[in-house]
Amino acid sequence: MDSGRSDQETARRRIPIALKILIAGGFGVGKTTLVGSVSEIRPLQTEEVLTDAGVGYDDLYGVEGKQTTTVAMDFGRITINEDLQVYLFGTPGQDRFWFLWDELAFGALGAVVLADTRRLADCFPSVDYFERRGIPFVVAVNCFDGAKRFGIDAVRTALDLDPEVPVVLFDARERQSGKVVLVALVEHVAQRRGERVTAG
Repeated sequence: MDSGRSDQETARRRIPIALKILIAGGFGVGKTTLVGSVSEIRPLQTEEVLTDAGVGYDDLYGVEGKQTTTVAMDFGRITINEDLQVYLFGTPGQDRFWFLWDELAFGALGAVVLADTRRLADCFPSVDYFERRGIPFVVAVNCFDGAKRFGIDAVRTALDLDPEVPVVLFDARERQSGKVVLVALVEHVAQRRGERVTAG
């Protein structure tokens, strides 16, 4: 009888499995927006107002109207079920904060590299970072209002991606659209590991 009660208590105190996903990309590409749109909790953000101190350090070319920037990370959480939680870590986009990336990448399941077709070259450093470390990633093209639309094949060619790297078109402001990107990453990781994923 005691063992039955003990098993029930253990089941109640079960610690869920945590998956860590990085949200990366260039400056002003929508990382903070994506984390905020899909997180079930109020996201932790380390946004600071842009000042003249960043002139000469941060490449602001083509980023109109942006007044704040992430200086450490963004953090959000999604609970899949009582046994599984996903933790999202948005990386800072400027070169001067790259020293944080190794810490943020430690133990990550994979990464989402956000791309803006108006400044596609900005995501090259992120792609290179994950390729060099063998961390699985998907490229998510954030479809900004008024930006010229390009097809998935055109983006893949421009970024010189391996054929197995998924490319997804999405809108970082929309929760469901963001979830599609995260599902694409999990499926990609499972495929690389030879595991089967059932859509649910």
